[in-house]
Amino acid sequence: MSEARPDGAGPAAPLAVSMGDPAGIGPECIAKAWERRDAEGLRPFFAVGDPRAIAAVWPGPLARIGDPAEAHGRFADALPILEVEDAGDIVSGHPNMPGARCAIMALEMAVGLARSGAAGGVVTGPVSKGDLYAIGFTHPGQTEFVAERCGVSPGNVAMMLAGPSLRTVCLTAHVALADVSALLSVDAIVARARVVARGLQRDFGIAAPRLAIAGFNPHAGEHGALGREEVEVLIPAVEQLREEGLDVAGPLAADTMFHPRARARYDAALCCYHDQALIPLKTLHFDEGVNITLGLPIVRTSPDHGTAFEIAGMNRALPGATVAAIRMAAEAAERRLAAA
Repeated sequence: MSEARPDGAGPAAPLAVSMGDPAGIGPECIAKAWERRDAEGLRPFFAVGDPRAIAAVWPGPLARIGDPAEAHGRFADALPILEVEDAGDIVSGHPNMPGARCAIMALEMAVGLARSGAAGGVVTGPVSKGDLYAIGFTHPGQTEFVAERCGVSPGNVAMMLAGPSLRTVCLTAHVALADVSALLSVDAIVARARVVARGLQRDFGIAAPRLAIAGFNPHAGEHGALGREEVEVLIPAVEQLREEGLDVAGPLAADTMFHPRARARYDAALCCYHDQALIPLKTLHFDEGVNITLGLPIVRTSPDHGTAFEIAGMNRALPGATVAAIRMAAEAAERRLAAA
């Protein structure tokens, strides 16, 4: 299947899907997503990584390509794959250092292809951060790596977790809960909200985004009786954003933000810490959640799950989140093309 560009200039560039750790479930999920290409209406994509990692867990047809443009002609009959260096011995469920190096090289290649325009966007497979750190990877995660390669500072991107009925953004992410309060500031919240609003416009086609900001304390602090973060940080940030013309509600009591009627009142919820954002998202959309990085010059999504080494190679991996990540990347890429 090949999709024409909105300007009529030929087919849109295929998406690059980096495989992630070859010993995890990424290869299996990519292959199963390709199997569903027609049923799900997926636009052409190609895997980036070691073909042996897919062949080890899937008996379907693979087509080695040397150029992303070849994916259009091969996609209907085989999963196109752009090969990177040998990942060493591949044993599903047993990561190793060569596999970690292969994962980061696949990510590097995919990002480079998207930056050059050869790929329409990047979908990143799950990696093992511990194994990446062991080979000298210095970034907190793939999001920060991609931002650096795109020349964007970490403060100017936002990690959004998105499902069919909820989008959440972490104001702080992988830090201890005891450290969250000190990391919340008016400037940081305002900057993150601006990125989210622009991302909703650019990648989701929402002309006038509605944002909701969760309180930090129970009952959003009860006017300072249960904590000062709302009074001293969150309310001033909301007031500044409103002065800039953004539609922002909050700070709201987090325990009443995520039922169906509440979710209908906003397009994205900005949450103070990791679990405040991810618990509702994963409760509602565990098998179809997508991580999309807003604020980048390229489209980047990722399935919102890990390597799941414990089930790798057992034909038990569910591809729903990978399918959703590919679809979301394609839709965002098409919106950017249409607006260019």
